[in-house]
Amino acid sequence: MATHDRMQTTAGSWALLGSKVPKDAHTVSRLRRAGAVIVGHANMSEWASVPVSFGTETDTSIIGLAGVNGVVGIKPTVGFTSRTGVIPISMNMDTVGVFGRTVADAVHGLSAIVGRDPEDPTTRDRLDDEQTYSDYLASRTILKGAKFGLPWTRCWDLVAQQRKDVALRVFEAIENAGGGIIRTDFPCAEDRIAPDGSWDWKRGEATESEFTVVKTDAYNDINTYLSQLSGSSMKSVEDIVAYNVKNVGTEGGEPGDTPAFRSGQAYRVGRPLMKQDDLRKIIESRGAEDGRYAKAFQYTKHKCRVQGIDAALKFDGDGVGIVEFDALLLCDRKGAGQQLAAQAGMATSEPFTCCPWEGIDNTAGYPIITIPVGLYTDGFPVSLSFQHKAWHEGTLIKWASAVEDLVHELQDWRPTPKYRKFHSKNVPIDPLP
Repeated sequence: MATHDRMQTTAGSWALLGSKVPKDAHTVSRLRRAGAVIVGHANMSEWASVPVSFGTETDTSIIGLAGVNGVVGIKPTVGFTSRTGVIPISMNMDTVGVFGRTVADAVHGLSAIVGRDPEDPTTRDRLDDEQTYSDYLASRTILKGAKFGLPWTRCWDLVAQQRKDVALRVFEAIENAGGGIIRTDFPCAEDRIAPDGSWDWKRGEATESEFTVVKTDAYNDINTYLSQLSGSSMKSVEDIVAYNVKNVGTEGGEPGDTPAFRSGQAYRVGRPLMKQDDLRKIIESRGAEDGRYAKAFQYTKHKCRVQGIDAALKFDGDGVGIVEFDALLLCDRKGAGQQLAAQAGMATSEPFTCCPWEGIDNTAGYPIITIPVGLYTDGFPVSLSFQHKAWHEGTLIKWASAVEDLVHELQDWRPTPKYRKFHSKNVPIDPLP
């Protein structure tokens, strides 16, 4: 996120060192008006992932990282917060969210940045700039009568047993508090989720793939962002790739240059890669919003929304009839639920007319909140994610804070993760000749 001061906004890349942004990101300006003191940009992996406290998510970058680090993460609906001044991947999918020690901490941060921005057309009139989302915070007493759905196929059925054991302890407490835990399913699961449950934004043919949309958006949106900078020779994605190839030791443009990105900027079929690895595919797209792009956009949205999250929230189960859930719960280390939320939440101001489901609602979405609920034996956190439709942040805050209150009753406070080699340093070095 751009800060118009002496600090650097670089997306973790030396290529943008010394560049000057035209002004604060809208989110940063709101934080300053709320009285926040911006003390620095935290480290991030290059051209992807997230900083600490506030970050951006295209697909898993807030919720995934919050889960791994054992903190609360809130990924709001696309359009809930402005992306003006944020280094983009896809303006159809990017959203600015927040991290915190507790749901309350994260919600206070969210309240400071939510609101309309005339420079970001996805921020909607329904947003109230004066809304205080802390009003939705709740205690465990509201759990009586609540119903939570567990998406099973290629989600909970693939969660490691040690993580399930941690989650089951929480589910038992929810049931003791009067809530219900019931299996549900994403009807699109076998179509949109890999057999092993892993995150894969290249899944499907080109006309059915999230990456068809992302690579096109990234080419257009990154180039637009770069065009607004001064003091930098980086004016296009092509310039960034050329810089990375030239600066082997720090940027790792080619396969084998650095362990962090083993494939460099190359593309390898059959393996989901970090966003930096896809830069050359982004260039190949040339930003063409053609028929293939339009079909992929609508296909993924329809599958993940109508046949995905919406259907799982109102599930017709065998022998129990139609059940409407207050939220979906996932233990989503592999990112399947996050990916469905990202694809369901693609936002565009104009409907496409290329598909049998043309004209489906183009409202943005879908939000997620994740909370830590314990550790399993290797010291890594176990987190539960709460999911719902677009603009249901208040609902998710209510249920996440209530379950968090229950978890704190079980174990006093969230346990501190214990990682192996956490003292290790990743210092880039040039290879010996």
